[in-house]
Amino acid sequence: MTPEEIDALVNSAQAAKKAGQPLSSLMDDGAGAAATVAASPTVRAPQFTDFEQTMLGNTEVPIGMLLDLTLPVSIELGRTSMTVQEILRLGRGSVIQLDRLAGEPIDIYVGDRRFAEGEVVVLGEHFGVRITRVLANPAAVGAAHAA
Repeated sequence: MTPEEIDALVNSAQAAKKAGQPLSSLMDDGAGAAATVAASPTVRAPQFTDFEQTMLGNTEVPIGMLLDLTLPVSIELGRTSMTVQEILRLGRGSVIQLDRLAGEPIDIYVGDRRFAEGEVVVLGEHFGVRITRVLANPAAVGAAHAA
């Protein structure tokens, strides 16, 4: 469509609106009908059939797609509860007693799921964790982290 045809179509639509005529009256001639249809695209609901078939079907996601994912890994030595007054008293050299005994395994979380247990090791000047046990069903024990 040329700019002149677009201007003519807009002007005729405005004139029909002012006269109280329905816009469908502009579609009486062949050229005007094609221009009106081209100028007003039909709105339709989005189609999610491909997505539904993928999600509801038995198609498997290749493991290779997940290998580049970055997940947070957290190491939990233990927990404790303190009042605000106790926290405000903390300073350099303060010791916080945790709910774990020395020698007990520490928890290793991947995301929010408890994934494994391990022990603290020293690597030069850095701390590390040696995994001593990978949990068989991390989903079943993942709720322990939220508690």
